[in-house]
Amino acid sequence: MQVKDVMTRGVECVAPDATLQDAARKMKDLDVGPLPVCDNDRLAGMLTDRDIAVRAVADGRDPKTTRVRDVMSPGVTWVFEDDDVKDAARLMREKQLRRLVVLNRDKRLAGIVSLGDLAVETRDERLAGKTLEKVSQPAGA
Repeated sequence: MQVKDVMTRGVECVAPDATLQDAARKMKDLDVGPLPVCDNDRLAGMLTDRDIAVRAVADGRDPKTTRVRDVMSPGVTWVFEDDDVKDAARLMREKQLRRLVVLNRDKRLAGIVSLGDLAVETRDERLAGKTLEKVSQPAGA
């Protein structure tokens, strides 16, 4: 089974020059915690609700003026949509990630695959359980 068979499609991006307030509003409207950051149709990073809370609000930054690029995570782990789901699960275990950005072979955003997608869509309880166990371990354990 390939990643494209289980991933969530129609993922929306936020621009690096958007404000954190705009990004947070988009998260609220879409009911999501992570947003890929795209610059001219290319993946530039990832912004999560936790990034906003820990890297901006906790430091007293103004969400109306602080830009996404100032708090996003630039190093994004991704898979291709035609990769095997077992490879995506292995990458999640190794990097302790609950979701991966999915790119097409032109390196354009195609979707996101989450631990939940693996559990529900593959119906492979062993794969999902093993991945969840590794992702949930404290870092360095």
